[in-house]
Amino acid sequence: MNARNRADYNGAGVSPVTPSLPRALDSRTGSNGQRWESCSSPANGPLLVESDPPRMIQRQVRDDKICVLTFDRSGSSANIFDARTLTELSEELEFVANAPQIKGLVLASAKPTIFIAGVDLHAMTRGDSLEEVRRLIELGQSVFDRLATLSIPTVAAIHGVAVGGGYEICLACDYRLASTDRVTKIGLPETQLGLLPAWGGSTRLPRLIGLPKALDVILAGKTLSAKQALKRGMVDELVPAEYLLQVAVRKIALGKPRAASHRLTNNRLVASLLAMRLRGQLRAKTRGNYPAVPKALEVMARGVSTSIPKSLALEREAIDALIQTPACRNLIRVFFLQERAKKLTLPGAPAAAAPKPVKRTAVIGAGVMGAGIAQWLSARELPVILRDLGTEQVAAGMASISRLYKESLKRRILSPCEARAGMDRIFPAPIEVSLRQVDLVIEAAVEKLELKKSIFQRLDELAGEETLLATNTSALPISELAAGTRRPERVLGLHFFNPVHRMQLVEIIAARQTSPETLRRALRFVQQIGKQPVVVKDSPGFLVNRILMPYLLEAGRLFEAGASMKNLDEAMLDFGMPMGPMRLLDEVGIDVALHVAQTLAASFSNRMAVPELLGKMIQAGFLGRKNGRGFYFHDKGKEPRAHAQAASFARNPAAAGLSHTELQERMALLMINEAARCLEEEIVAEPADVDFAMIMGTGFAPFRGGPLRYADALGLPTLAGEMDRLAETGAVHFQPCALLRNMATSGKSFYD
Repeated sequence: MNARNRADYNGAGVSPVTPSLPRALDSRTGSNGQRWESCSSPANGPLLVESDPPRMIQRQVRDDKICVLTFDRSGSSANIFDARTLTELSEELEFVANAPQIKGLVLASAKPTIFIAGVDLHAMTRGDSLEEVRRLIELGQSVFDRLATLSIPTVAAIHGVAVGGGYEICLACDYRLASTDRVTKIGLPETQLGLLPAWGGSTRLPRLIGLPKALDVILAGKTLSAKQALKRGMVDELVPAEYLLQVAVRKIALGKPRAASHRLTNNRLVASLLAMRLRGQLRAKTRGNYPAVPKALEVMARGVSTSIPKSLALEREAIDALIQTPACRNLIRVFFLQERAKKLTLPGAPAAAAPKPVKRTAVIGAGVMGAGIAQWLSARELPVILRDLGTEQVAAGMASISRLYKESLKRRILSPCEARAGMDRIFPAPIEVSLRQVDLVIEAAVEKLELKKSIFQRLDELAGEETLLATNTSALPISELAAGTRRPERVLGLHFFNPVHRMQLVEIIAARQTSPETLRRALRFVQQIGKQPVVVKDSPGFLVNRILMPYLLEAGRLFEAGASMKNLDEAMLDFGMPMGPMRLLDEVGIDVALHVAQTLAASFSNRMAVPELLGKMIQAGFLGRKNGRGFYFHDKGKEPRAHAQAASFARNPAAAGLSHTELQERMALLMINEAARCLEEEIVAEPADVDFAMIMGTGFAPFRGGPLRYADALGLPTLAGEMDRLAETGAVHFQPCALLRNMATSGKSFYD
């Protein structure tokens, strides 16, 4: 037992204090990981005095003999579990178990928005060996099992995010209280990272709420609001944050609760039937690309009718297999890329000087994108002026915003009060108004360069000296828009993706004239509103559309050459895309796709010829989802069905016999080639920027890690050879770019 544990539990649990010495300027870390303070003694000169690192868990034993363990990770805004924190928790549980006067235990967090955010994923991926991961899993299971078997009542007082291991520790408690605050989120999202809950989550959640409900949460990797968690039985009670401890004490007074009984569902027969029914559904949904999902189903179905130790053993076996899969490694990398985007800064940015924040905004254009942007900003507590040509257009935009707020209410993302407040922050402006007090104007008018130029010239007159002027264009040259203004250094692109309320990526596009300060302000703004930024150079199509368009154009060419809509879409669904290319063309709008394709073809005519198919579809009135007819019929409330007339635009049957693998290869290779070109032309700074943008902006198969990570996995020499083979057949647009060819020749990869 260490000095802290030897301290009298009736006190604060603080070890004896060593008399302080005047501290010098430096500190050092010894080879054993302990910290040493360099100090000076007036008599003896410099001394080295051992100093314990800050504790991750603070203990308080109250006068009523209830022990409160408060998680408070030093130097971090979040609590996470690593080996050190688990070891500390084990020590604290040892103290509690050996203090017979203690009547109950409460787990709490000192962080304002985080209870515990799960395991340190770095610890799951940076270990020198698989054995280190195994030890971490075993340690977590052992510590949580010790908590679950304490003889005194235990309560998790949850305020903030409790996900993954952060909720698994709550499952090991007798009671779970959750604050009513909006920041409280509860869930087990491990399958989204290619893992499964292996610190008892797959074992204890079915025993708490029943196998069917537990499968719904774990297989989908759901994170829920406190109210949703209460409805599912994942927490026992909702309590205002300031009363959590008070209610926890009352729960302890009730003693240990009786275990929930789910005999009707938690038995071997029902579990087998559920597993049999779900396997086919999961296979159809994941197409075999996400092994964590069927593995979680197997563990839960087998474990629910066996003992807890045996079920925990199943969890360990499963995590051992999953952590070695490429899907798991890539999904964890995607998580790190998302975290990187939240903290992204620009090179050379002054550390002390924070950019001026955006507090007031305006959106010019009340169509689908303009309305979507305005709704998102207003929901993030920003006032928005919504401007369009006249009353009718602005009214239509306000109606769209109202529908978006109603959807957020239905999905319980916002409360009725929050939705009303959001609507109140939007100021419809059918006539021209001054924008001098606005910090940021976002133009979202139709994609016509001359129209946008005239809009920017007028905005330049209406806006203040420090107002940022941004365009939401998906392909038009921003440098040309900037050139028509008096302050071109304040002009940039902010390319949101449709639908705005679901797509997290925003491309921040730097025109030739855009100042570093403008980019810094824009970056802070995108992070402020909860979107995920990627900074790109002004170039036709920017980044995402530049890489995506060759893929869509190739799909169009293959369709013209006799490949069926079904085969094209099914091939790329099997590849891991969220929808097939023909369906995506319908969703984007065939007219919009044609406009972007023509813009890119004008700059890259040697490899981006526009198939006649798109023009013919538009002439026939087939625009996609927007008018209900495209490659598919889109009837409201029904699944899209193939539009047979679209097949009449096929010119020859040359591609009719291509297999799914051959179709995938042709479409995916062009994305990889264009991604490498964007890196070659320094459209972005790093391969990670490319992969992150394609995953977040297009849904590029996350388990493959993005086009460049996927290229590394296949091997660049193999890719270059296959592209050369296709080019030799007359498809010259497959010729590898110089960067790809040189890397293949020299044996390099995008991620060394």
